Amino acid sequence: MRYEISLVWFRRDLRCYDHAALFSALQNSRRVFCVFVFDRAILDRLPQRHDCRVHFIHSSVIELQKALANNGGGLYVLHADARSAVPELAGGLKANAVFANHDYEPSAVERDGSVRKTLTAAGIEFVTCKDQVIFEKDEVLTQDGRPFSVFTPYKNAWLKRLDGHAMESYGVEQYLDRLARSATGPVPTLAQLGFKPTNVAAIGIKTGMSGADQLFADFRERIDRYHERRDYPALKGPSYLSVHLRFGTIPVRMLVREAWQAANRGAAVWLSELIWRDFYFMILHHHPRVTGHAFRREYESLVFPGDDSRFAAWCEARTGYPLVDAAMRQLNSTGYMHNRLRMVTASFLVKDLHIDWRRGEKYFADNLIDFDLAANNGGWQWAASTGCDAQPYFRIFNPVTQSQKFDPRGEFIRTYVPELSACGDRYIHAPWRMDAEEQAKARIRIGVDYPQPVVDHASARAITLDLYRRAAGTARSSANGARTPA
Repeated sequence: MRYEISLVWFRRDLRCYDHAALFSALQNSRRVFCVFVFDRAILDRLPQRHDCRVHFIHSSVIELQKALANNGGGLYVLHADARSAVPELAGGLKANAVFANHDYEPSAVERDGSVRKTLTAAGIEFVTCKDQVIFEKDEVLTQDGRPFSVFTPYKNAWLKRLDGHAMESYGVEQYLDRLARSATGPVPTLAQLGFKPTNVAAIGIKTGMSGADQLFADFRERIDRYHERRDYPALKGPSYLSVHLRFGTIPVRMLVREAWQAANRGAAVWLSELIWRDFYFMILHHHPRVTGHAFRREYESLVFPGDDSRFAAWCEARTGYPLVDAAMRQLNSTGYMHNRLRMVTASFLVKDLHIDWRRGEKYFADNLIDFDLAANNGGWQWAASTGCDAQPYFRIFNPVTQSQKFDPRGEFIRTYVPELSACGDRYIHAPWRMDAEEQAKARIRIGVDYPQPVVDHASARAITLDLYRRAAGTARSSANGARTPA
């Protein structure tokens, strides 16, 4: 046995099965304690006190503590600065090692470096494990040893590496007798953390390991139709597991294994989505600068002439484009947005309203319950045509045709924009096209009960094309100038 006493630090991995760090600690220690920290360095900076993510984490931590206790252990739950609290607890328990799973976000990497330094000074090892992805960092590279910047070749290389070992579960259950019984105390209440309850339960978001299990069991029954239904927000198409992947209440290995073994078209498309997740984590690891800058440097100087009033109209769901407004209302009221609509709303903000993609990225970061830095940044840069493997700048989503294609009967729009519920299918996607008589029939006054479009899409598209051409041309001129001999 390598260690007498170890401490497992739970972060974005709120489960007690198939858990890399927990397994490694149990396998190599006589006694294992567990801790979760509501990190004040993160929570104190959150802009809202009714944050649905904090509520989700809180409920999931309560379930995790009960599960560990039922298996003979416990979970210390602290409300403190993790940088100091984890080393202090480890020292107090006379632990020989602290185990945790890798985190790839720049601030988390810096935090872990600080914790490692403090632990090392105290003679305590800091052992970290890969857990939240299948392949990480340098595990999937090009033939010449470089990180990929295009998804399809990355996916092909990823699939070539995939084998049973990569999908194998960590058998935590065989070592559970090594969990240390401890009087860990109750989980602090939301109020004690400085937060208010949200409507997580009321809007049907299931928390914890049990919630993830229920959603996964349901999705397995319809995975074969995922490719047919996933783009239609009015249909039950997605897995709805994104928040559970974000906070680790379900292991990615189990999901990849299910998709691989199902061997049907729907499962294959879903597996691609899971590979996109690994891809964006890889990009963030190799290019941490993307958190504030365009991946494609030629668009770093891109001008965004849109003003604050347009950004406010987007945030407040009053753009006059029903699908965009319905999507933003879904986000604002539930903390969730359908994936197809994330692409539509992001494209609309950048290429119709001409607002800097970083402002939209931050708005999603502040409001999405499943916010994940790597995926959120990757998605926004894809839509803005500034990222790796991005949507070409000249392909611009038309919010009306997207609405007609993916919500043909307006079911999703009518759910979140009820003032348009009496509009016929012909006008639900572009209600400003109704004349006065048709508006009267639909019991709606465009410009009064529902806004006129904040921009004309065709005109905005022409401006966008010019902005991107200018940015690319400026970058080429600068590059040519740099290569000109003095």
